[in-house]
Amino acid sequence: MESKAKFIPNPKKRLMDQVREVMRFHHYAYRTEQSYCLWIVRFIKFFQSQRHPREMGVPEVQRFLSHLASEKNVAAATQKQALNALVFLYRDVLDQPLGPGIDAKRSKKKVQPPTVMTESEVTLLLDAMEGTHRLMAQLMYGGGLRLMECIRLRVKDIDFGQEQLFVRHGKGDKDRVTLLPKRLHRPLQAQLDRVRELHDKDLAEVFGEVHMPEALDRKYPSAAKSIQWQYVFPARKRSTDPRSGKERRHHVMENGLQKAVKRAAERTGLTKRVTSHTLRHSFATHMLEHGTHIRALQELMGHADVKTTEIYTHVMRRDLKRLTSPLDRIMEDHASH
Repeated sequence: MESKAKFIPNPKKRLMDQVREVMRFHHYAYRTEQSYCLWIVRFIKFFQSQRHPREMGVPEVQRFLSHLASEKNVAAATQKQALNALVFLYRDVLDQPLGPGIDAKRSKKKVQPPTVMTESEVTLLLDAMEGTHRLMAQLMYGGGLRLMECIRLRVKDIDFGQEQLFVRHGKGDKDRVTLLPKRLHRPLQAQLDRVRELHDKDLAEVFGEVHMPEALDRKYPSAAKSIQWQYVFPARKRSTDPRSGKERRHHVMENGLQKAVKRAAERTGLTKRVTSHTLRHSFATHMLEHGTHIRALQELMGHADVKTTEIYTHVMRRDLKRLTSPLDRIMEDHASH
């Protein structure tokens, strides 16, 4: 396996500036940069900022992680994210790898069956929504998209001819292909017409550039202004990119859709805890209920392990009328003899 290129940050810079410098060299996502920086700052403040991380190591990291589990009761995934941030700090920024010997108290990983709506409940929820948020919710349910996968869709990711959606850089930085519902062709075409109109306006005002993945940005410098790379769900206003400082039109913020789903659930009187992610759970469950093979569903969902997909078998509805109780079977056998 090819080793990661080593980047030495500027030692004259403040620690957190060094962290950002290394993360940007390795093209970490902006959200990852934000979360790692927050955990590193929390780690330093936990020891009351009395010592530089360079003067600390495995014992302090273990103490901090144990504190998160025992005092803060954080989830296992949250504790793991904090560990990843500190491993990155010591390995890539301070050049003092922690090694494999982190022996902290672990948060308990709770495996709970996902909340799933029935098909009629999904219909009620979608009918209570309108506009762009309704279209986004329909895409999430129709293709099993995660929230940010829907938010980050680009024009080129929609294939009307093959009725497919291309998900780029999904969870684990993986690409996959999923379903594009036929019923969404017309509203999506109308949405793309609005995107083109907005993009033409930006170009006329000497803007129109969109954020691009780092490698592609260097390889195809003019692609950032093409319609193909524009977001399917662009923000209403342009904003300044926090890294490049350029004024661009980003995608919509995810909290708008989250709030719209919550309001729709309240209006329909659903007593389940419904979030935008419930739409993805419902897609998976309903696909299984209608006979989709679990391996095919695994591909559509983008799960690395089929065991993750199997959790939906525990919440899918089963036609009990087709099943026979073992008591009925033995009684019938007894009566026939």
